Amino acid sequence: MRHPADNGFLNGLVMGMLLSLLAGAVTLYLLTVLDIISVSVLEIPRLQRLLEWCQRNLGLSIIPFGFTLGLYIRSLHLLGQRLDEQRPQDEIAQLEHLSDVWISLFFGIGVIWTAIGMRSALLFALGDPGVTAQAGAYAVLSRLVDGGILTALTTTIVGGGGGYLMRVTKSSRLGTRLNHYYEAQDQRHAVRVEDLLREIRESVDTIGAGAVAAGRGVQCSAARASYAFRRPRVWPATTPMPCRLT
Repeated sequence: MRHPADNGFLNGLVMGMLLSLLAGAVTLYLLTVLDIISVSVLEIPRLQRLLEWCQRNLGLSIIPFGFTLGLYIRSLHLLGQRLDEQRPQDEIAQLEHLSDVWISLFFGIGVIWTAIGMRSALLFALGDPGVTAQAGAYAVLSRLVDGGILTALTTTIVGGGGGYLMRVTKSSRLGTRLNHYYEAQDQRHAVRVEDLLREIRESVDTIGAGAVAAGRGVQCSAARASYAFRRPRVWPATTPMPCRLT
């Protein structure tokens, strides 16, 4: 049976390796697209076709997509660890909010890059009125494709599909645990409220009992003083006392 500390170390090691691999792949892709370096492994036909497809359909959008995905994976991993450790509710809520922020940002990158790609494609295809007027419809469509319209459409698909997959992953992996955690926190809060109300009621009952006893004492003292002022100081044997102290 493994110790929880060993599991935490192993999970952290795997997460670090995954994030390092993702960051390295994004950096290598950027340097290759910008023709800064040339890696011999890219001469493999399948890998070369994959790189060309990414460059043609995703362009530089793969960089913000990759970094956002890495931040999402890290936040999700930390959220799972904090749930296992039963950390305070504000810390859990902050990590959950961060994971939702990365999901929304993933959607946003797809929308923003769609607008960027459409603008670039239209400027490239219709930027020169003279060339556009002489060219045919096929030439204009070709210029739209070369200008980045495929990038605009593909980033919309990647942003929307990836964002929904991130939501599904969060719900399937941590949804039940989050519900149980928040239910336990609500129960603890309800118990604290009940204890506080019970203490307040006991305090009110104690204060009320003391006030009633003090009021009776004051009434007895006032009655005796009034009777002593009206009657002689010697109490007749047949005259009852106006009030008896208890």
